[in-house]
Amino acid sequence: MSLPPELAKIKKEIRAHAKDYGLDFFEVSFEVLDWNQINMVAAYGGFPNRYPHWRFGMEYERLSKSYAYGLSKIYEMVINNDPCYAYLLHSNNMVDQKMVMAHVYAHSDFFKNNVFFKNTNRKMMDEMANHRTHIQRYVDRYGVDTVETFIDACLSLENLIDYHALLGDKRLRPEPRLEEPGVMKIKSKPYMEKFVNPPEFLEEQRKQLEAESLSRKRIPERPEKDILGFLLEFGTLENWERDTLSIVREEAYYFAPQGQTKILNEGFATFWHSKMMTQKILAPSEFIDYADHHSGTVAMQVGQLNPYKIGLELLRDIEDRWNRGRFGKEYNECTDMRLKKEWDRKLGLGREKIFEVRRLYNDVMFIDEFLTPEFCAEHKMFVYAFNVSADRYEIATREFEKIKRQLLFQLTNFGFPIIHVVDANYKNHSELLLKHIHEGVDLKMDWAKETLKALFRAWKHPVHIDTVVDGVPKILSFDGTDHHETRP
Repeated sequence: MSLPPELAKIKKEIRAHAKDYGLDFFEVSFEVLDWNQINMVAAYGGFPNRYPHWRFGMEYERLSKSYAYGLSKIYEMVINNDPCYAYLLHSNNMVDQKMVMAHVYAHSDFFKNNVFFKNTNRKMMDEMANHRTHIQRYVDRYGVDTVETFIDACLSLENLIDYHALLGDKRLRPEPRLEEPGVMKIKSKPYMEKFVNPPEFLEEQRKQLEAESLSRKRIPERPEKDILGFLLEFGTLENWERDTLSIVREEAYYFAPQGQTKILNEGFATFWHSKMMTQKILAPSEFIDYADHHSGTVAMQVGQLNPYKIGLELLRDIEDRWNRGRFGKEYNECTDMRLKKEWDRKLGLGREKIFEVRRLYNDVMFIDEFLTPEFCAEHKMFVYAFNVSADRYEIATREFEKIKRQLLFQLTNFGFPIIHVVDANYKNHSELLLKHIHEGVDLKMDWAKETLKALFRAWKHPVHIDTVVDGVPKILSFDGTDHHETRP
């Protein structure tokens, strides 16, 4: 759908400004949607064609009610694709549309150039439509309840992937296996299949081959973090189940870089839209409206992390430091606080450094390297804790190292527990053993139990996880019927 003439003209101007600032982006296709349409697209993660599942309907209801009650409003969405697809809300005023377009061009630059996006599918809009076709075919063949129940299990496991694989060349979607390898079947007419190839015999033969395979070598040879990939390769799955799981896994890997770079990505887009808007785009009569809306975007609340604000201010700090030469051995070893405050070598390297950070960093690396005590003090970053007696959040510490450690802990692995597959033949009975890398926080028991049930759905044998509960080493197990706890 083509843009209205006024928006098309603005798009052309903003695109030219973005190029002048040095942004290198995929071409962007904008589409204007009303609030109902944009909520529908947002419920599907930004993709109009996606496989059917009840969770998308639940998300649509949440977004619609939030908009109707004035609690939230979607101003823009942009999709990592080539070309990028971006959606504008029809009810936005012209200042908002300009700001969103500038913001989107910076996002497109980030998608194209950040190293953590290099292996993502740049034709994901088409791939999502293919996924929908696959799932719809299985729904027609096996029924909506059967397919949705299995997708529920897959989605409860979607964070069990190896986020470090995003930088490698690991194949992110293994092809579904068409036959169980090694199981011998006699050719027959379809109506004679159960008599010529009895299911009980085939299952017994499959189990024997599986046991022989597992006994030949330890599987996995080393702890495996990509649990979804492991289940695809070794799980007891029907072909349609394997294909469905591979779809969920592929989409999880596609969305993972966006979670890994939320602060930097949003900060980068906000950094550039603020420069373009204030220096090139806004008419004098539009500055007050822009300032009002921009301040709402970067507002911080006590105890909450606003990625737009943190990312923007850190990038501004980096630009200033590298323009003035406030980095390196000489600066870091200077003990004269007055001299450090007035330090200015006039190097002018700020913009170059901004583009380097955009290319090489994710949020954990970004915070770890560039967060400074001075930045935390200037922006009043503290660690908060809830005071039960006062019934409110209060500052727990102002110590820089604790602030930084808390922030990095929240960002590492998205705050999810780190879990590996360590043994696919636990107890020598083809049972699956996982290991929770305990870092001071226990697993949520209700979540752990549901995860074990989902793993059993794909593994078809008892599953276990080695963890720590209240300081005591324990193995949590699910045998297909009951949950158990034992000491290792």
